[in-house]
Amino acid sequence: MSLKIEMLRAFCTVAQTGNLSEAANRLGRTQSAVSMTLKQMEEHLGKKLFEGERKNQLSPLGEQVFELAQKQVRQFDQTVQSIEMAAEAIHGLIRIVSVPSVAALVFPSVLEHMTERYPGLKVELRDTDTQQVLDALAEGKADIGIASGYHPVNGVKAVPLFEDRFGLVCSTDHPLVLQEHPPVIADITGASFVRNALCDLIRNERFVAASGSADVTIHNTHSLITMVRTGKWVTVLPQTVARFMPETTAFRPIADLPDKREVYLYQRERSRFAALTEDCCAFIRSCDLSADLPA
Repeated sequence: MSLKIEMLRAFCTVAQTGNLSEAANRLGRTQSAVSMTLKQMEEHLGKKLFEGERKNQLSPLGEQVFELAQKQVRQFDQTVQSIEMAAEAIHGLIRIVSVPSVAALVFPSVLEHMTERYPGLKVELRDTDTQQVLDALAEGKADIGIASGYHPVNGVKAVPLFEDRFGLVCSTDHPLVLQEHPPVIADITGASFVRNALCDLIRNERFVAASGSADVTIHNTHSLITMVRTGKWVTVLPQTVARFMPETTAFRPIADLPDKREVYLYQRERSRFAALTEDCCAFIRSCDLSADLPA
């Protein structure tokens, strides 16, 4: 017997709900059928996926399988959705994936431009981190990508789109915002500094040395901003992010940190609807995104 996607889905649902009854309801199956599926998985693997019989605590192996199975189920569902969308896209399909801070700038105008110009066009927009943007392009799951930095990808061409300066992000009542003189790296990278993934793009030696010892790292931008709004934490982010921050949060340049984030536009060289992809990329390049940066 081989493991099938529906077996993984059943296992993930039981692991998420913590009981067979709720999982069976979600899956639209009987409780006995779900139980049999789990038993078949465990027999195939030769080890238990749950501790005890109540299915409310994963075994060490179960935790590993859960993490891997979730990714596979999610990827399968996305693939099915893309296949169905492609089949329905008789007037064309454009798939764009972008880092969130730029997606908020680009997606509204791109959607308006492309749907008005090509009635019936299917458009799939997704925002995620840079690595997943590159993965989607490499795996043929996206036609256009917008990501931080230049990264060579086979079969994908890249051109610079714009750049924006890194700066301090903190609450509007934080002393580093209220002080008269601009902050410097030493002011920021103290005990209350929070690193984030975009800090890896900064090459300034003083910043790299000082930020490397940060005790806290947060990868999700929304969670990061939530922490900063408390007034107890500060971080460093590109200026485009500042446009979409709450009013209680501020951006301020750092006097001795001139580094800028370079944002690139990526385009697959072989897309199903090549002319549409080219037109969409041309429109994105024509947008003066730097003009949208806050002063």
